[in-house]
Amino acid sequence: MKSLAERPENPVVGVTVAHEHGAEHATGCALYTDDLIVRHQNVLHAWPLQAPHAHARVTSLDVAPALEVPGVARVLTAEDVPGINDAGIKEDEPLFPSEVMFHGHAVCWVLGESLEAARLGAETIKVEYEPLPSLIALTEAIAAQSFQGRQPTVSRGDVETGLANGTHRFSGEIEFGGQEHFYLETHASFAYVDEGGQVFVQCSTQHPSETQEIVARVLGLDNHDVTVQCLRMGGGFGGKEMQPHGFAAIAALGATLTGRPVRLRLTRNQDITITGKRHPYHASWDVSFDDDGRLQALRATVTSDGGWSLDLSEPVMQRTLCHIDNAYWIPHVEVHGRIARTNKTSQTAFRGFGGPQGMLVIEDILGRCAPLLGLDPTELRARNLYVPGQSTPYAQPVRHAERLSEVWRQVHQRADVRERRAEIEDFNATHPDTRRALAVTPVKFGISFNLTAFNQAGALVHVYRDGSVLINHGGTEMGQGLHTKMRQVAATALGVPLETVRLAPTRTDKVPNTSATAASSGADLNGGAVKNACEQIRDRLAEVAARTFNIHPDDVRFVDGTVTGIGFHDRQMSFAELAHDAYFQRISLWAAGYYRTEGLHWDADRMQGEPFKYFSYGASVSEVEVDGFTGAHRLLRTDIVHDVGDSLSPLIDIGQIEGGFVQGAGWLTLEDLRWDESDGPSRGRLTTQAASTYKLPSFSEMPEEFNVHLFEKATESGVVYGSKAVGEPPLMLAFSVREALRQAAAAFGPEGHSVLLASPATPEAVFWAVQDARRALAECGASGSRDARWDRAASSSAEAEATAIATGSAGEATSATASEDVRDAAATAR
Repeated sequence: MKSLAERPENPVVGVTVAHEHGAEHATGCALYTDDLIVRHQNVLHAWPLQAPHAHARVTSLDVAPALEVPGVARVLTAEDVPGINDAGIKEDEPLFPSEVMFHGHAVCWVLGESLEAARLGAETIKVEYEPLPSLIALTEAIAAQSFQGRQPTVSRGDVETGLANGTHRFSGEIEFGGQEHFYLETHASFAYVDEGGQVFVQCSTQHPSETQEIVARVLGLDNHDVTVQCLRMGGGFGGKEMQPHGFAAIAALGATLTGRPVRLRLTRNQDITITGKRHPYHASWDVSFDDDGRLQALRATVTSDGGWSLDLSEPVMQRTLCHIDNAYWIPHVEVHGRIARTNKTSQTAFRGFGGPQGMLVIEDILGRCAPLLGLDPTELRARNLYVPGQSTPYAQPVRHAERLSEVWRQVHQRADVRERRAEIEDFNATHPDTRRALAVTPVKFGISFNLTAFNQAGALVHVYRDGSVLINHGGTEMGQGLHTKMRQVAATALGVPLETVRLAPTRTDKVPNTSATAASSGADLNGGAVKNACEQIRDRLAEVAARTFNIHPDDVRFVDGTVTGIGFHDRQMSFAELAHDAYFQRISLWAAGYYRTEGLHWDADRMQGEPFKYFSYGASVSEVEVDGFTGAHRLLRTDIVHDVGDSLSPLIDIGQIEGGFVQGAGWLTLEDLRWDESDGPSRGRLTTQAASTYKLPSFSEMPEEFNVHLFEKATESGVVYGSKAVGEPPLMLAFSVREALRQAAAAFGPEGHSVLLASPATPEAVFWAVQDARRALAECGASGSRDARWDRAASSSAEAEATAIATGSAGEATSATASEDVRDAAATAR
């Protein structure tokens, strides 16, 4: 394979082009999985019977009444499974459970001539349950020592010595909520059996090969007996990496048993109550700083709420531990990870895959400790940024760390940070009931799957005799523009116009053994495979052209559909003519491409190695305005500088940065999942089951001024055409919004007041933070002291005595204790 990063003359990559199906998406012409049923007759529709208990044993199941309902064709139960009754990769997720593990767990599925018939049939099924004790809150599970899976630790140095030697030492806790994927298209599968006995499944899945494997396992078949195709998804965000498998298996099981096509599409309510979310977390921490505000040591225990089964909770926790440092050098580290088992939906992958949760812990620590150290939060962050020569706690060198400081400098310059801070001070001085604040936060995010084996991809490229090109690759399109980028890669590698390249739907009988389209690696992996296949074909065509031009094949050039040689001005041929000639010379015009990411090594037992190909860097500046009466806020302006290497498709990348940022802001400020934690009959029920009760970011939550700049001159060697991943890293840029809200709330209080801010920072949470700041100001005013050392000491002491800011399941219970000298100062001041 030629250099991955080098770009030829007049490349199609790097050119601003629209999403290849953007117009179809906007006009409603694009077809999705559930639209395909109109092409088939006698389709059956699947409907689940959901259990009304958080935890219970199924003691009897009588499906006979459903079969009496007009239009009901069959009821699927565990007795119908010819293979293995399990839909999980850890074999801990029974497809038809005998023990209900969460409120809404599907115990059987009804197949009907219509969706309404299936629903009515499900209502008649008689089920008897034996209720069992349940754990709903994450803190309940921690107290009960209810854990599952491995408990990894990442460590470096001597954390005990580092904590003891730090001049300033603080400790605290934080609990923060999960996030509902809320993709526009709910989970959908459509299955039928063809005339040869092949099971064909159309599925909205990010991982077709794994869906194929689970379906085959449930049916007792080999993988080659099952084909899975993903036309496109109406959003995924990680929620369709693991969770589609069981739904596809239900549809396929129904199709094999009835001989009829089966359609399964969840309603929004079913999707929210059955499928997993972003993992909620609890973290307790102990940290120390030196006199200059530089981090010395961090000890933490982070616990995720995995729900009822493991799903992807173990690799999610690994990535959490690998990102708890974010962009900061911490000499001594010891972080323990645990996965709690609760009676809730099985939490799963979500954009960032545990990275945001780890990064939120360190950002919360810095945001809370900066006032106690007498430092501006932005200055504290700047002093601790990685510099060249340093490595992560898991021993991977932080390559191109100089880019991090340059991104930091550029975002300050582009956002006019110094001038705007002066304007904010003037505004706050004249608005007693409103405060503004500006925060700057960085991002360092590792790109690759932690599981090294997943870092491979394949592609199948056809060139036809007329010069047109068809691409197949293993990545899936969920609206993120992957297919558009792959067309640009192919057009660049073959030297043809973009309009001559078409992309076929992703399916397992064209490209086998694919990895999930996840970990922001879709373009890196599949782009490498597409480029490899195209270069094989181009090299063969170069031999044909070389004979025609009587030159060496290395001197043949492919540019914009024209084939010529170095220095030629009078001899050339079209790409189509060359393809035609090659066919009649019996030269193969198709190739199977393959790519694997080089230079990776990861020891999951020791939590050491180099799991990431590179790091993506970014920084954001956000300014907010907070209403002191309600806690409501406005996001006035956001400026972002983000490193995507040499962009494959700038318009697509900017869209991904904007979308990721807004989704991150939603997680941090709006989206509040609530489960019923009472002891009543609805215990364990998700109470935020629709857009009416689950707040999503909309146009009103967008920054009123939004500026995104792609970091320039950022070629990344060893990656397809020098680009970098863009799917997940931008989500964490939204930390600047949360930190700006913290600082705005603090502006209602005395100088040096450390704000405890719940996550999500809903208006209620911000309101209570403002109230706390106002109380601190009143206490400070009553003492008659305005000494900054007293302010910091009193604030620290108040934190030490604080209990919790209650915001339901996403609340933050915190008790931060100051170093000895600060606490002594507080005692003296009293």
